[in-house]
Parts: sequence; C-alpha cells; structure tokens
Amino acid sequence: MIEGRGITKTFASRGGVLGSQSVTALRGVDFLIPRGGAVSFIGESGCGKTTLGRILAGLETYDGGQLIVGDTDLSTLKPKAREPHFRRVQLIHQDPYSALNPTRTIESTLRDPLRLRAAQTGKPASWVASQTEELLSLVGLDPSYVLPRYPHQLSGGMRQRVVVARALTVEPEVLVADEAVSMIDVSLRLGILGLLRQLRETLGVSILFITHDVATARYVGADGELYVIYRGQVVERGPVETVLADPVHPYTQCLLSAIPVLHGLERPGEDRLVPKEPLDEKMEPAGCLFAPRCPFATEVCVSERPVLGRLGGTPQHHACFFPASRHVVATPLR
Repeated sequence: MIEGRGITKTFASRGGVLGSQSVTALRGVDFLIPRGGAVSFIGESGCGKTTLGRILAGLETYDGGQLIVGDTDLSTLKPKAREPHFRRVQLIHQDPYSALNPTRTIESTLRDPLRLRAAQTGKPASWVASQTEELLSLVGLDPSYVLPRYPHQLSGGMRQRVVVARALTVEPEVLVADEAVSMIDVSLRLGILGLLRQLRETLGVSILFITHDVATARYVGADGELYVIYRGQVVERGPVETVLADPVHPYTQCLLSAIPVLHGLERPGEDRLVPKEPLDEKMEPAGCLFAPRCPFATEVCVSERPVLGRLGGTPQHHACFFPASRHVVATPLR
C-alpha cells in the first residue's frame, strides 16, 4: 500500500542565540505498510516518528528517498499532483482538544468534507446526512446526541472518536494514529485502541501507529511489524511479538527495560539495562548513533555505523554489530 525507501528529512534553523544549526530527523528510513495491515513505530520523544507520520499525511516534505503510494512514486510528481494521493492517508491527531474547531458543531465539522465528497462523486444531499450518522455510529457514538453539540460539550474520549470519524469522511486507505490515546483518560484508551482494530477488520483500512507506549503498539499491531527508531534511524524491526519477546538491539532492550514491573504479579527480566548516559542531541557520532549510550559499545561501534540487516542470523532486522538476545521483559509469576 505505502512504501518508503531511504526517506530523509533535515530541519534547518537560522538565527537565535546559538546561530544556524540543523537537526536530522530521518536518516534513510525504509518501511512498508501493507494493505489492511498494521505497522507501529516506537521510540523516545524526538526520535523522528512524528515527522514520518506527517510526511505520510502530506503535512511535511521530505528531502530525499522515495515515497510510493499504491503504484505511484510521489518523488516523480510535482507537489500539486501529490495531493490526491495524500488524501488517501489521514492523520488522527494526538490532541483531541485542539483538533476540533470550538466554534463549530460536530455536525458542521463532519458534513462539510462529506458535501465536498458528494459533489466530487455525484451523490445526492441525502447521502451526506446518512453518511454522517453512519460514521458516528461506526466509531461508537450516538448521532442524535453528538451532532448538535460543540467540542467542549463532549468528553476527551468522545472528541477523539469524532476526530476518527472526521478522518473517515474522505474514505482513506491509511490512518496515521500519532499518539492517539496519550491525552485521554487511561480508562478510555482501550476503547479507542479497540476502535482502530475494528476499523482494520470492517473497512480494511491500514494503520500506522506512532507511540512511545510499547503495550499499545502491541495491542493495535498484534499481527503487524514493529519498527524501533532512534535519532531518525530504524535500529530494529520485525514482527511485533518477535521484537518484544526477543529484542537483540541494546536500544530496544533499554526501551523495554524501562517498562514498569507489576511487583507481586511479575518477575523482572534478569538482563534489564539502562543507557550509560542521557541523550545528547548535539553530539553526532561518527559510528553507531547509540554507541555513546550503549553499555556494550566497542571500538568498531564508535568508528563505523551499522546498517539494518540480519547479522548473526537473527529473525528480525537490526542495526548492531553485536546483536545479542537478552531477557529484559517482565514475566508473570507462576
């Protein structure tokens, strides 16, 4: 459905106290989102995963590489000609409180894009009203209650469902969920995550799930691929259960080691580890990006940068010279 080949992105800033400087957000990222499938990107804040989601939704440009939607390589098209292809990808915003216009009712928020869709496809006005109610019902809301209300009259969970319904008005083939549950109550998160899984089953829509929460990535993309990204580079990828149960890259192992243990119910992994140093984004290592923080770094790690592959015969791809399976995930007590 969507394939990225060597996607790069650098942000340049000018002026300020420190003068001109640039920030590399993506470093040759390869990925594949299959039709009706789920792909998850996890990593620390600032690792580049949100930038990637914005590029897929057409909200950000990319500097290099190829972005292929269906059978079309967008790199060969002019910006205006890319718009119909980007319309097939819709973004579910992280903040449901700022994603909706507070001066418009939910009815007007949903019906305007549907009216445009009806004009493009020659559908009657009655289709707009019925489709509005159908979309709200699909995301688990009561149309008669929600349609006349303004965003401030709805709960956070209801607003997020409206945001999902709005994304569905243009009949997208891919939904980019960027931290879609991070700003709503914990008690409501499972409902939104379940909704995303339901949309895959009922509509066949693909999901790109961006998060720093390993548990939610595991739930939404249970049968999909998991990409671990660090400073704009994918350092490990493979089936979700394979990467989480048997991580081989030290950065992935540090991420999983940071998951709290339910004492009395779980036994911590015996190989849990933490980075040696805090992240210094100003430092640009010549070798492995994670080498300054890696507990197992050697001279070759400092001088050479590993590429994504299967060195050592591991089932998943990784970017490490010395991959090693370690038990870092907590296991239930017997």
